[in-house]
Amino acid sequence: MTLASTRRLMRDANVARTGVGAFNVIHLETAEALISASERAQLPVILQISQNCADYHGGLEPIAWATLAMARRAKTPVAVHLDHAERPELVDEAIELGFSSVMFDGGKLPYDENVAITADVARRAHAADVYIEGELGEVGGKDGAHAPGVRTDPAEAKAFVAATGVDALAVAVGSSHAMLDRSASLDIELIRRLRRALPVPLVLHGSSGVADDVIVEAIEAGMTKINVSTHLNGFFTRAVRETLDADANLVDSRKYMSPAREAVAEEAARMLRLFALED
Repeated sequence: MTLASTRRLMRDANVARTGVGAFNVIHLETAEALISASERAQLPVILQISQNCADYHGGLEPIAWATLAMARRAKTPVAVHLDHAERPELVDEAIELGFSSVMFDGGKLPYDENVAITADVARRAHAADVYIEGELGEVGGKDGAHAPGVRTDPAEAKAFVAATGVDALAVAVGSSHAMLDRSASLDIELIRRLRRALPVPLVLHGSSGVADDVIVEAIEAGMTKINVSTHLNGFFTRAVRETLDADANLVDSRKYMSPAREAVAEEAARMLRLFALED
């Protein structure tokens, strides 16, 4: 199967009022696990490579080529997305490499500067027929404006979308990045207001800290793209620990990475079905 279009996945989910899972790639094992999850659930998935991930691997190109190659071989629709890029040149590189969508994160910037740079990046993305996600302010967990209690204003969000031309918008509704428990409380009424106000799909960042039933409620209220990273990383790491604890003489990394990959695949498949409102 060819690489899936993020634009099409987002459009279909937005029309159906369901969610699409957007899960972060850390290394090849997680990419393999996430594609396996998509095939098990028979549902599409968006594989996300973040700026932090690219920096960890010494650059975007190596992890991007591997992820794109795996996505093209998948038996289900798999899109590849650049997540939380704060450097416009990284967005340009992702476009050149063949990503079907990118996110420029200007959330740390003053509003006017965020608008100007996001609009410029969006023009370049659209010229290459690449879908672009923006962020207004910062979702919590990254020392930004969207700390607990801070929320995206629907009127400001509407103006931001109109001024930048982004295709989707990450909004602050109570979630926070890198949470290790699932206790975040979302402002469901605000999600409904944002859905009514904006002509583009909404993106929920920090979903690892949100309980299943609250995610479902958020999707029903208007969220479309559901980003998850830390939650799945926990499944991977716990499986590695359990395997190594069971055999102190184990040195072949494939033998502890394999059960970790399986643990992520199983949980990611469950989450894909949850977001599609199948559970």
